[in-house]
Parts: sequence; C-alpha cells; structure tokens
Amino acid sequence: MSLGMTLPPLTIVLAGPRGFCAGVDRAIQIVERALEISGAPVYVRHEIVHNRFVVEQLEAKGALFVDELDEVPEGATVVFSAHGVPKAVPDDAQRRGLHSLDATCPLVSKVHREAERHYAEGRQIVLIGHGGHPEVDGTMGQLPAGAVVLLEDADGVDSLVVADQTNLAYCTQTTLSVDETEGVIAALKLRFPNIAGPRKEDICYATTNRQAAVKAIAGEVDALMVIGSANSSNSSRLVEVARAYGCRRSILVSRASEIDWRWFEGVGRLGLTAGASAPEVLVEEVVAEARLRFAVTIEERVHARENVIFKLPAVLNRANSDLQQEVALT
Repeated sequence: MSLGMTLPPLTIVLAGPRGFCAGVDRAIQIVERALEISGAPVYVRHEIVHNRFVVEQLEAKGALFVDELDEVPEGATVVFSAHGVPKAVPDDAQRRGLHSLDATCPLVSKVHREAERHYAEGRQIVLIGHGGHPEVDGTMGQLPAGAVVLLEDADGVDSLVVADQTNLAYCTQTTLSVDETEGVIAALKLRFPNIAGPRKEDICYATTNRQAAVKAIAGEVDALMVIGSANSSNSSRLVEVARAYGCRRSILVSRASEIDWRWFEGVGRLGLTAGASAPEVLVEEVVAEARLRFAVTIEERVHARENVIFKLPAVLNRANSDLQQEVALT
C-alpha cells in the first residue's frame, strides 16, 4: 500500500473464548517445569499439543519430541502428551527406568476412568471419535483388545458389531463437534435403547465454549478464520461449525505467514478465533498483519468466561525436586 492511499476498512470480530484451554496450558507448563528442574533434554512422546508453534517454542527450550519410547535413552525424563496414552506406554517407561510425567488432560483422563468403570461392570464400550487420533488411541488402549469399539459417525451405527446389544456403554472423544455428536448418540440410542452413557458429557468445556462462540458470530460475518494446526481436531471442528452455521467462507490457518491476503477480497467483517491448542499470540499476529493492509476495527464477542485451572503433578510443585532421583513420576 503506497503512502497516502486510504486503507480499506475491515471489522474483525474476535470470538471468545478462544485459544488455550486449561488442559493445554497445563501440558505446556509440565514440559517447561520439567526442563527447569532436570535441564535439557526432556523428551516428549508425540506433540505435547497439536500446534507446531508451541512445539517449536518448546524445542527451543530443550524439549525433544519423539514418536515412540524406544527413541528415549534409559534414565531420561519423558512427558506423555495432553491427548493421553495407552496403558502399555507408562508400563513400558517404568520397565525401562524412564522418569515419566503424564500431561494427559484431566478431562481426557475422566473418559479413561469412565471406560474402565463400564468395563468393570461388564459392558462393552462404544467410543465415538476419529480413528487414528492420539486421544482415541489412548482411550482404546486403557482396556484389552475388543473391549472398546470405535464409531466415527452416525452412518456407522447400523453396521456396528458388538458382543451383546443389551450390555453397552458409550464414551466420546473430548474434541468432537457438539452437534454431530448429539446426532451420533441419538442414532446409537435408537438402535441400542439400553446403552449407558457418561455421568457427565465427555466433550470438554473448552470445545463446547469455542464452538458456541463461533455459532454466535458465524451468521454476521463475511468470512471466518480459525487459527490452529491442521492436525488439531478441535480447531478443524470450529471451521466445520462456522460453515454449518452460515459462514461458508471459513478457513483454518496455522499463523499469519500462511495467509493468502487475496482471500480477503470482498470481506468487510471477519470472524477470528483460535483452537484450544493455539496461543493468543498467533491471533495477535494475524491482527497486526491485518492492520498493515486494512483500517481495522475490533469487536470482541465473548460467549463465556473460563476460569478453569488444572494443577500440575505434585512432584513438579515440590521445592528442590530432582527428577533424576525419582523412580517414577505420575
């Protein structure tokens, strides 16, 4: 834009809440605190959360991300990601003498405990979720093979094969579309009227709040942008929700440097939010870049206030903790 040229107007409607949830914040703090206590390197099995910016920030501090435990040298400290892990993983870490820290989101752990409770009561579990997602792998891995069957959508209900149609329970991944999951559950209950459900819904508060915030603005903006990584389930669901609620022109971008600004042609009102694993600094980055190209007006639209805080593992709060002297950390 040359000097003296008037910038075109753009109203950015910031949806709230957005960005980090309590589980993501806790997981990142666990890695950072482990680095402070034991020094680099600290190994992390899989991405601690699904966001490349966050991963790269932790790598710069000394975290090393690995796919499997066999990449972690004996005696090292390893952190399990926020998505949760199968039971075989911490068992393997203990056998190998690794010092492990579990950064599983407490709301994911809640689903694990629910599945265990249903199994102990003799029920087979139907897990509603996306195959291949680490949270789904972790939940299914809490129980023996065959104890949990995966259901990805309502279309799969009629073909679902179970051991006993009268003795079932369902759980869900925590980052699903609220509306779509309600449809899947309704289809499940229609086929299996006696199926038991969770005492409290499994889709987490952060997913629910962020989707509700997008629903509230989708019909009044020309386009909507979600900041988040492509492998982030909760971020991808926000794009789907925006399109379903009237904003067909909705996209997912990881950060400002990825934006094709030609996409903004004809956009006077832009909805902007971030998935639960994307930091607010990436939202601020997009706003700053937009100001170089537009006369920006900001509108804040807050659907709900969040004050949830999850405690760190006790060992990380102890003064003068030494991870290298711990036999096992939980």
